Amino acid sequence: MRRRWLINISIYISLLLLALCFLAPIVLMVVGSLKPDAKVLIEAGSLKAVLPDQLSLQNYSDVFTRVDFMRYLLNSLLISGSIVVVGLAVNSLAGYAFARMQWRGRDLMFALVLMIMIVPLEAIAVPLFYEVTLLGWRDTYIVQIVPFIANAFSICLFYTFFLGLPRELEEAARIDGAGVFRTFVSIIVPNAKPVFATVAILTFLMQWGAFLWPLMVTSGEAVRPLPLGIAAFYTLPPLQWGDIFAFGVMMVAPILILFLLFQRWFVRGVAATGIKG
Repeated sequence: MRRRWLINISIYISLLLLALCFLAPIVLMVVGSLKPDAKVLIEAGSLKAVLPDQLSLQNYSDVFTRVDFMRYLLNSLLISGSIVVVGLAVNSLAGYAFARMQWRGRDLMFALVLMIMIVPLEAIAVPLFYEVTLLGWRDTYIVQIVPFIANAFSICLFYTFFLGLPRELEEAARIDGAGVFRTFVSIIVPNAKPVFATVAILTFLMQWGAFLWPLMVTSGEAVRPLPLGIAAFYTLPPLQWGDIFAFGVMMVAPILILFLLFQRWFVRGVAATGIKG
């Protein structure tokens, strides 16, 4: 009994230390954004790094003064939001077609989707860049949205979840005269809220922090998202760490808000797809 108690205590302490390792950069960034710029690095090696004696919102005001932060924010919201909304429709329909419908070549197509999952963006970035250049899409919102609507990983998550839904639901809908699309919208979607929330959060996280592709296809500030904005802000003289931390906090805040709002559905979706996968 005592040995088991010691094991549990050791596990909790290890998890607490691991959590602190992940939280430490966020805490330092938030605290640093509230301190005068001159004290950000000076107090880095002392207790005042997390318990400062002077707090101010001046760094946040400086960010809006020095760059057009709202434009970057709206660009990221438009790009990421469009990919999430349209992607949910496209990928859920594809996952449903693979999981529930019988059609020639289905298994081959699904095998191709699985193969696409292992291909990183870096491997196809150059030919994709050449293609969008020919289409005249460079330096637009379209070039940052369209290539990422269909996502192999999202299709697989929907596919795995839909496989676990009782077929009696669809059979009852067909008896009532509902077609395939009506069945999907009225029966499947209401019962698949967890996987929709999971895919939405994962997609938003991935696109919110995208850097390589926007760097390749954009050149002006008009359609520049937040990751490129903070990279440009870092090189903007004078170098002020307090302002950079404030920029980082405002960039991370929407992600935290999104996760807190949908964490219940996210956990349920991950658990469901994990068990059935």
